[in-house]
Amino acid sequence: MRCSLRMWVLLASLALLFFSSLLFSLSLRGASLPYLDPPGWEMAHRVKLVPSYAGIRRLDSPEGALQRTCACQSCVGDPGVSDWFDENYDPDISPVWTRDNIQLPPDVYYWWVMLQPQFKPHNMQQVLSKLFEVIPGRSPYGSWDPARCQRCAVVGNSGNLRGVGYGRLIDGHQFIMRMNLAPTLGYEEDAGSRTSHHFMYPESAKNLPANVSFVLVPFKTLDLLWITSALSTGQIRFTYAPVKQFLRVDKDKVQIYNPAFFKYIHERWTKHHGRYPSTGMLVLFFALHVCDEVNVFGFGADSRGNWHHYWEQNRYAGEFRKTGVHDADFEAQIINSLAEAGKIRVFRGK
Repeated sequence: MRCSLRMWVLLASLALLFFSSLLFSLSLRGASLPYLDPPGWEMAHRVKLVPSYAGIRRLDSPEGALQRTCACQSCVGDPGVSDWFDENYDPDISPVWTRDNIQLPPDVYYWWVMLQPQFKPHNMQQVLSKLFEVIPGRSPYGSWDPARCQRCAVVGNSGNLRGVGYGRLIDGHQFIMRMNLAPTLGYEEDAGSRTSHHFMYPESAKNLPANVSFVLVPFKTLDLLWITSALSTGQIRFTYAPVKQFLRVDKDKVQIYNPAFFKYIHERWTKHHGRYPSTGMLVLFFALHVCDEVNVFGFGADSRGNWHHYWEQNRYAGEFRKTGVHDADFEAQIINSLAEAGKIRVFRGK
């Protein structure tokens, strides 16, 4: 009798232990611990182990991937590389004055006409309408193309180009931009021989081969009247200095530098240093808005601190720093900052 009682107590204890274990297992499964979950659950329910920061770009996510604007190794238009550059760079402003942006905002117009004040008023709409009857009046530059790598060389006129042997490297670019006189004959080894864009004022203008784009940098309405005349009737022979009566260039390749873009550089980049930006700055930022990769040659003083042109025999020549119109030192800082930001590459001279 006593043995049977012990047996029943033992069986009851085992039964209680079994049911307790069963209930405990069911409670764990209800808590959904990872090691009790079926295979594949972790792919459907990821647990965030760290906070999500907006500034982190995920390479495995199409939405978070770094946006590429071209196929070059380093692209001017790629955002997120330099906060300083992104804050100042406006990809939507056109460097070319066209039929589409013929009307200047009032602040741009008054700033532009005061660069070289004129006593004779002109109707800008009529002046540009007549000009665009002679030249196309449209921008030949499209939007950023991720499959394209448009490499451009901006070639300044500094004497530091002498003896560097960059000629072949310069000629290897698709666009080669020069300014004002910029002779190449006899300087091919250092300055290259090819040109795709030549930026000039009426007073510095010269005839160009048919495959070169003439880009007029206008400072006054008379400059627009002159280019219309020089490509048609030849009536204008003088601005504030003698100018070419007729200009032999490809009319279909003539472009007009946009005063709004001019002012944009003065305000966003040179920060009102100097009365207005130098031609070198105008050409450099033109390239930064139409090219994917920009390489810079022939800017700044030579290694001895002299400012002169590479075709001048007197290395002490040149008036760039003496005029007070441009701030050479501040513009040099901008070029260094652009290089440090990876937006341009500067090939140093001698």
